[in-house]
Amino acid sequence: MDPKTHPYDALTPDVVLDALAAIGLYGDGRLTALNSFENRVYQVHLDEPVEGRDAVVVKFYRPGRWTTVQIQEEHEFALELAAAEVPMVAPLRLHGQTLHHHGGFDFAVSPRRGGRRPELDDWDVLEWTGRFLARLHSVGQLRPFSHRPTLSSATFAHEPRDWLMQHHAVAPEVQGAWAEALGEALALIERHPVLRGEASPDGGIATLRLHGDCHPGNILWTPEGQPGAGPHFVDLDDARQGPAVQDLWMLLSGDRRQQTQQLGALLDGYEQFRPFDRRELALIEPLRTLRLVHYSAWVARRWDDPAFPINFPWFGTRDYWQGQVDMLVEQIEAMQEDPLVG
Repeated sequence: MDPKTHPYDALTPDVVLDALAAIGLYGDGRLTALNSFENRVYQVHLDEPVEGRDAVVVKFYRPGRWTTVQIQEEHEFALELAAAEVPMVAPLRLHGQTLHHHGGFDFAVSPRRGGRRPELDDWDVLEWTGRFLARLHSVGQLRPFSHRPTLSSATFAHEPRDWLMQHHAVAPEVQGAWAEALGEALALIERHPVLRGEASPDGGIATLRLHGDCHPGNILWTPEGQPGAGPHFVDLDDARQGPAVQDLWMLLSGDRRQQTQQLGALLDGYEQFRPFDRRELALIEPLRTLRLVHYSAWVARRWDDPAFPINFPWFGTRDYWQGQVDMLVEQIEAMQEDPLVG
């Protein structure tokens, strides 16, 4: 393949429709690209309804990111959640399988589900979302992932840091300051055994199967009075093993007072279905710090994908990396403060 091309360059509308036709679904030519940077996701209208559906969503996985068994583990988790009546958009099983292959791509087909972003300044919405997360975690704790990675300082900081340094991705003017701040931050993060990826001794913080990327964009909300009212999850692409609080903290925003109130509402709902270990609240700022490092490496690794320079034009500049240094310094201070109280 020409090094100037990207695998997704080959994913033309005809390839999308041919992939669906290969599993017995025939599009009528109407394709809508849905918002996704990591994968390519399309809403496809069908020529003839299948099981009452006139449209489906097809997801083409980014080549090389996950192995086949890791994708299948994602699908198994989604199907477990759906079987437990946790509102989760799970892949359809077609011809006995959920994962399909065409033209060098792995892909899956899901039912189309509507909804809007949840209004997380509404305490009732937060409490309902907390109940929803507890139900997801009740299924997630039944057994661990065997093939998907664990959220740890190794996977979210050490490996991304090494990749960024080896590929000279950090602006040279601030590389030393960034590495120094990250080293100081890691010393604080790794005070927590669960974030070192170590097996917890008796009484340690437990890990379970997580959504992994539980930000508001991955929760769709159906208003009350409509079928399926309330939240439902989409996109388990980042599902991994980790502490439960990982699926809570990304729903918090604002200053410390606001985050405390939001966390209280989430936990009011959560603990109606499942106990929450309050020791995990001390992990919120370390997890936020790990995500900063992981995010920078995520964008840098995908710079050959034309969608990334277009949508992240500010990435990689000196100002960007100076901003990362400043945020690491802020996180070092935050990690030394008392945890939020839920």
